[in-house]
Amino acid sequence: MEYFSRLVNRDYPLPQDFVPEDLVPCDFPFLASGDEEKRLLNARAAASAKRLVEYGKSFGCHLVGISGYRSYARQKELYEARVREAGAEHAARYLALPGTSEHQSGLALDLSCPAVHMELEESFADTDEGRWLKAYAPMFGFIIRYPKGKEAVTGYAWEPWHIRYVSKSLALYLALTGLTLEDYHKI
Repeated sequence: MEYFSRLVNRDYPLPQDFVPEDLVPCDFPFLASGDEEKRLLNARAAASAKRLVEYGKSFGCHLVGISGYRSYARQKELYEARVREAGAEHAARYLALPGTSEHQSGLALDLSCPAVHMELEESFADTDEGRWLKAYAPMFGFIIRYPKGKEAVTGYAWEPWHIRYVSKSLALYLALTGLTLEDYHKI
């Protein structure tokens, strides 16, 4: 449980050489080929995500994986590219520095849907899939990691597509209390 509740952010980074030992390819629709690292997740998170996506289908929701695990080196590439494209201030608001991304833990997953053309954008929250994900993710051990209105607490802009595996009991607790993972670690 401690691994699943681990806080990863600017104040609590992962070591540069950290690679989860139990990464497995996700076995549900994904916008990446089978050999891309972003298709990997922690084994328990991947199994829960598969159940989440499959259950969503019974509600007519078509969730697709966009990005799971991301190595330190890949995060560095993405961050540096964003700085070049949009500037350092924009990059810091929307993208984690290398070592501070939850994707490196193997517990974070970005999801999207056809209604927003598989993009990662705030309008995802207004889709059937986005509303369903917010309501049902905790039942499968996931939280919306960067919720609307909590930007000052999490340090990141609202990302309705970014879920994080924390275990079912903790996800339900956080959903019921409205706490973020940062709030939980201050208790």
